[in-house]
Amino acid sequence: MELKTSRGAYILTLAREPQELSNGTLLTLSLERRDGIEKMALQCRVDKVLAVCDEPNVILAKLGHWIERDFEMTREAALKSIRSERKLLEIVFDEANRGPF
Repeated sequence: MELKTSRGAYILTLAREPQELSNGTLLTLSLERRDGIEKMALQCRVDKVLAVCDEPNVILAKLGHWIERDFEMTREAALKSIRSERKLLEIVFDEANRGPF
C-alpha cells in the first residue's frame, strides 16, 4: 500500500506474518520511502474485539490510512523508539485507543 505523506511516497507492507495472540493480533509493519532513502518498522497490536475481520490486508489498509493521517508523529515516535530504546515502537489499538477501528 502506498502512503502519500509530506515527505513523499512511502510503501507500507507487512514485515513478517501476523502473530496471533490470545487477545488479538500483532502486526509488524515496514514503511519505506519509495526512493529508498528511509526505512523504518513498527508494531501494531490490534485487540480481538476491534479486528472484526481477521484478513491482514484489510487491517493493513485501515492502519495505512491512520498512519498516513498521523504520519509525522508516528514516524518520529518509531525512529525515536528504534534509536533510544533499541526496540520497535508498539502501538496498541483497544477499547481505550480505537485508532482506525
